[in-house]
Amino acid sequence: MLLVSSALKKPVTTVIVTLSLLIFAVLSATRIPIDIFPQLNSPTIYVIESYGGMSPQQMEGFFSSRMQDQFLYVSGIKNISAKNIQGLTLLKLSFYENTNMAEAAAQVALQVNRAMKFFPPGALPPQVMRYDASSLPVGQLVLSAPNRSLKEIYDMASTLVRPMFSTVPGLSAPPPFGANSRTITISVNPNKLRSYNLTPDEVVTALAKFNVMSPSGNLRMDNTMYVTTLNSLIKNVEEFGNIPIQTKDGIPIYVKDVARVADASDITVSYALINGHRSVYIPAVKTSDASTWAVVQGLKKKIPEIQQLLPPDVKISYEFDQSVSVVNSVQSLLMEGGMGALLTGLMVLLFLRDWRSSLIVVITIPVSILIGVLLLSLFGQTINIMTLSGLSLAIGILVDQATVTIESIHQEQEKGKSKRQAIYDACAELAIPLFLILICILAVFAPSFIMEGIPKAMFLPLSLAIGLTMIASYFLAQTVVPILSNWLLKDRLHDATKKPTAFDHVKNWYTSLIQKGMRHKKSILFGYLVTTFGLVAVAYVSIGKDMMPKLNNGQFQLRIKEPDGTRLERTEDKLRQVLQIIDSTVSGHVAITSAYVGLVPSSYGVSNLYVFNTGTHEAVIQVNLNEGYKVNMDDLKDVLRRNIAYKLPELRVNFEPIDMTEKIMSQGAATPIEVRVAGRDMRVLEDYSNKVVHALKKIDYLRDVQIAQPLKLPTIYIDVNRLKASQMGLQMTDIARSVTASTSSSRFTEKIQWLDEKNTYTYQVQVQIPEYVMNTMDELREIPLIPGHRSPTLGDIATFKTIYNPGEYDRQGPRRYLTVMANIQHKDLGTATNAVEKAISQLPKPPRGVITEIRGMSVLLTDTMGSLQIGLLFAILVIFLLLAANYQSVGLSLTALVTIPAVILGSISILLLTGSTLNLQSYMGMIMSTGVSVANAILIVSNAEQLRLADKNAEQAAVGSAALRLRPILMTSLAMIAGMIPMALGIGEAGEQAAPLGRAVIGGLFASTLAALLILPLVFAWMRERSATTSVSLMPDEVTNAHEHSENPLLTN
Repeated sequence: MLLVSSALKKPVTTVIVTLSLLIFAVLSATRIPIDIFPQLNSPTIYVIESYGGMSPQQMEGFFSSRMQDQFLYVSGIKNISAKNIQGLTLLKLSFYENTNMAEAAAQVALQVNRAMKFFPPGALPPQVMRYDASSLPVGQLVLSAPNRSLKEIYDMASTLVRPMFSTVPGLSAPPPFGANSRTITISVNPNKLRSYNLTPDEVVTALAKFNVMSPSGNLRMDNTMYVTTLNSLIKNVEEFGNIPIQTKDGIPIYVKDVARVADASDITVSYALINGHRSVYIPAVKTSDASTWAVVQGLKKKIPEIQQLLPPDVKISYEFDQSVSVVNSVQSLLMEGGMGALLTGLMVLLFLRDWRSSLIVVITIPVSILIGVLLLSLFGQTINIMTLSGLSLAIGILVDQATVTIESIHQEQEKGKSKRQAIYDACAELAIPLFLILICILAVFAPSFIMEGIPKAMFLPLSLAIGLTMIASYFLAQTVVPILSNWLLKDRLHDATKKPTAFDHVKNWYTSLIQKGMRHKKSILFGYLVTTFGLVAVAYVSIGKDMMPKLNNGQFQLRIKEPDGTRLERTEDKLRQVLQIIDSTVSGHVAITSAYVGLVPSSYGVSNLYVFNTGTHEAVIQVNLNEGYKVNMDDLKDVLRRNIAYKLPELRVNFEPIDMTEKIMSQGAATPIEVRVAGRDMRVLEDYSNKVVHALKKIDYLRDVQIAQPLKLPTIYIDVNRLKASQMGLQMTDIARSVTASTSSSRFTEKIQWLDEKNTYTYQVQVQIPEYVMNTMDELREIPLIPGHRSPTLGDIATFKTIYNPGEYDRQGPRRYLTVMANIQHKDLGTATNAVEKAISQLPKPPRGVITEIRGMSVLLTDTMGSLQIGLLFAILVIFLLLAANYQSVGLSLTALVTIPAVILGSISILLLTGSTLNLQSYMGMIMSTGVSVANAILIVSNAEQLRLADKNAEQAAVGSAALRLRPILMTSLAMIAGMIPMALGIGEAGEQAAPLGRAVIGGLFASTLAALLILPLVFAWMRERSATTSVSLMPDEVTNAHEHSENPLLTN
């Protein structure tokens, strides 16, 4: 009442304050960050260590296990998992929620420094990075130049383009993809080495001796101080050829005599292909707290400046722009919200038949929304699909506040009151009930504050969007609506001879129906409860369950795998064939493709966070189809599987998440279904994993069932006879250095740098034998080991055999594990998870020490559904307690909750009918409907209790209250349903994601409205027919007759 009286006393002040808030709200709406999802600040730290040439088992033993032991000292760690492939260890440290991540990162860095003391010689310090689900690539900056080598383009991308990324707020700068780092290569000829009785290691030693970094000194002569510099560093690349290795018989042997010096790149281990052509690109990766739209727009504005740094023939283009989907999603939801507001206004006009009243209702909608956006900005939220869905939902709820107020004003005018008096009385009477309704609806979202992880990160922004907008709407209903009503509404004279309207006939029919139902109220109530609870149980078991609705956005990501150990060139050739198959399958409707084949270069281990391949036998393809090409993505993927299997049967394929929504929800999992088989013995794990694969392949809707890790990586095992080596004066270090320089390079055994004075960057100098030369076992055997002698060679002291080892060792805690992964075709995740659990339970008992567990999105689904179910029960409990506190009656509180089973049944039923699943979005719609259903129930119960206390007849009170509240309940419910129709239809790019939410609301509201109008009056009459009319107060001086106390505003509606 205080708000109403204050607003009516100072209407100009109230309007000015509202307009001021609107101005700030508009400014906030233009500046608030725009993204696809809310911030998902998962407490995760990655530690990356690269050491080129080391086997997966060595990476695990020398680096992963050592660091894993040290990280146990870090407080707050929940889980440590590690991936080890050739030359790389990738550790993922997960922390408990609410861990101080700044302190955790400092502790991790401290333990890394301690672990480094145990690392092999030549190891670089590991990289420690915060990286979570929101830190994703939002596009690719592609560099192309037809007449330049990949090495040149890659070097320009590294030295000229990448530094510019730091000038864009919210944009991180990962290394380029598509080539290897610029390197001065000394490619030795084995035959020439043998002719001079030299070993590769002697060449390395000579380079290290005659290319030395030396600090400058000073010479003070007379009055001048000179800087003294020494030509200890080679200035021109060609001069490396003039370095002497040895002098024999007075004749020097130079590097150029046995090797070819080139300004080239490190050993090629990968290629990037854009539209089938080798290219170089830099992924544009936003930080977790940055706006996708702002980052992409900032980078696009920088492109002309970046282009000026490059030669004219090098062109830049921005591809795979994820901001397009973000903007389209926002525009889609805004369009749906606008259409919903329009339909809501038309529905109100249909009921009130007064354009002035409808205008007042419609005005409050955008004002409340804008103020809600302002408050969201102050709470640090962004505009994303969750907050927009919340605002779209709020449109329907906002109508409730203003509509009930306008309807009550009309009722007061029909009693013969003046316009001003009618407005004041109506608003004052509704102040407490509307506040109670507001609190009850807000209570529905209270569980979002006690949730954890992804459910909280997704549910809380939606809750805030609805809650803050509703709070704004309540204040508008108590301040602006009375003022506008005074200014816009006309005085209505009470006409006793007024003819009945069509609605009056509906009202009379409804009253008659309720009166008939009173005769069988117990039977009807029993049938209602049994039917709803029974159908809810059946429907809940029958409906599919997913994390988020599936998208059909014309993009997909495909991983292909050749047999383990296949050479890069062959894998690239198969990749091109797959691209041709994709193009022919979609009849040329490919907009762009981006592919990466092979390993990430060891110099840039951090790049494995963005693209992770286990060897040169793997390739990842991203495909973006033309916008006009409409196809069901699940069907297209199945066709591609068949076409690839027919033409390239040796390939294994696996479709992976590509859309930002899918990537965030998958939390790094390659497929929705992952079964982890963990233990100590890799052979035992492989045997049991194959049994799991066989069992899952029997489930007809699972696809791409395979073991994720490569297990048959061909390895040449060089068995050195240490006794022979010792007898020949050799040490294992000498042998190892010679073998490394011959089969890999000297990059990790000797750090030799060259300074390019033109661009002021230093580059590695390495000795290597060209791959096309070192390509037979005979060449390997002929590697010389002793400087100045042709023998012994490696073959003289060692034997060789080909073995097959795992190409990846994954570990969590003390156990290694293998992952069996599978995709789902035309089925929901919940059903697939249950089928997988059943299939695993029917397998023989795993060997001792082996455990199996389902991972991937299945775990997240279980956790999310559990959180939402607990949240719904908690919301119902909170509403019950609030109602009991208000009514001072447990019976009345239970009566108001009787519509909730209908809400659940209605929501699940419409989801089943429309082929939707029970997911995060639809569950939120169901929870939202619960709050609105309670609001409708409050309108009937509050008024019915007041009438019962006056007339002492529960049945008459129930019938009278239901008849009185028929129009406002129908009007608000139908208006909200109308507002949800555009969302439920799934119009626009984001429609598929938001549609289940709208459908759940429509189904829940429709069912709850029927229950409120048909069942609730019967329940009230049955529950209150023997209830006392005395006050529950225990004060001795309280009036004991509740009828005399009926002016209590808590009981007035």
